[in-house]
Amino acid sequence: MAEITELHQAAALGDYDLVSQILKKGLFDPNYKDGDWSDRTALHWAAAKGQADTVKLLIEYGARPCLRTDSGWTAAHFAAESGKLSVLRALHSLHAPIDLSDLHGDTPRRIAEIYGHKDCVKLLEVAEAECAAYRQTAEAEGNPLDELDEEWEAKKKEIQEIQSKRRNKSVKSRDQDPQLFHKPPRTDIIQRKAAVPKSATERKGIK
Repeated sequence: MAEITELHQAAALGDYDLVSQILKKGLFDPNYKDGDWSDRTALHWAAAKGQADTVKLLIEYGARPCLRTDSGWTAAHFAAESGKLSVLRALHSLHAPIDLSDLHGDTPRRIAEIYGHKDCVKLLEVAEAECAAYRQTAEAEGNPLDELDEEWEAKKKEIQEIQSKRRNKSVKSRDQDPQLFHKPPRTDIIQRKAAVPKSATERKGIK
C-alpha cells in the first residue's frame, strides 16, 4: 500500500513554504503517485486547492503536468473541477497539456462545463486551440513534448481489454440463450385484457 508523502500533505494543505522546503531538500519525488488517493501526485493536490504559485514551483522542480490519476485526470482536470482559473492560467503559460481526455473522454473544459465554471470554460476554449497549435509546431520542429503518462496508458489498455472481454462475453451469452435477455410476457396484463367487458356495439351482435 502506497503512503502519502510529506510533499503530498504540504501540497494538499496549500503550504507553499513547506512545499518549497521539501523540494529543496530533494527528499521526495515530485511525480510520486499516491495509490491510496487514486494515484494523485502533489501537483494534482496543488491544482485542486487553487495554489497557482505552488503549481509553478512543483513544475520548476520536475513535476510532470501530464501525469494522470487512475481515472485519467491531469492537474488541469482538478483545477477545472474546482474552478481554479489562476491554476489553469499557470498550467497553460507553462505549456502543460491542457486538452487531454480522461478515461471517459472528458477534457478539462468539459469538466468545467459540468460544474458551471464559465470563466474557466472561456479560458479553456482559447487554451485548447493554442495548445493544439503549440503541439503542432513542436512536432514540426522535431521537439517532442512531455504529454504521455506511460504508466497510465498501460493501465488504460488493460482496462479497455477487460471491458472488451466483458462485452464480448455478454454478447456471446445473449446469442446462446436469448431468453435470458428478454422479459417474459406479463400474463396478468393479458388476463386483464381478456376480462375487459365488450363495448355496447359488440354486445348488440351477441345472440
